[in-house]
Amino acid sequence: MGNNNRKRIHQLALLSILTSLALILSYVEAVLPPIFSAIPAVKLGFPNILIIFILYRMGTKEAAAVSFLRIALSALLFGNPITFIYSFAGAFLSLTVMAILKKTNLFSTVGVSIAGGILHNLGQILVAMLLLGTSEIGYYMVVLAFTGTLAGFFIGLCGAFLIRQVDI
Repeated sequence: MGNNNRKRIHQLALLSILTSLALILSYVEAVLPPIFSAIPAVKLGFPNILIIFILYRMGTKEAAAVSFLRIALSALLFGNPITFIYSFAGAFLSLTVMAILKKTNLFSTVGVSIAGGILHNLGQILVAMLLLGTSEIGYYMVVLAFTGTLAGFFIGLCGAFLIRQVDI
């Protein structure tokens, strides 16, 4: 077996493990009581710690693959088609912007994560506006921008820690 094949098999195995960990974090987040019970639809986004790690350590394609596989499996195992649509929209917008910001080298891991948190919420609000046929729900983005900033900060700190501590 050539060195290139070994490297690809190693990367596939690592991405499989990271996908499994992200799925476990999704499940844990799903069964925990809401952190901000007074604020509907607010989660910290624990799986995104791994997405930030993968984005910085492996690349955009790998982060996207893990993110979208985790979303599909989460919806299949403990969600529904609507949770898939909301999660996919948020993750797509978030990951797109995070990859662009990372490439500029103008933002720290925490800054990239904060942008991801806000854009994830924006993607979900846009889907809600489309599905519900109303733009009034857009006003909720004010709350979600604040919570997305807080969650993005926390996730970015955790992701930065992993990036520094874990060598792959």
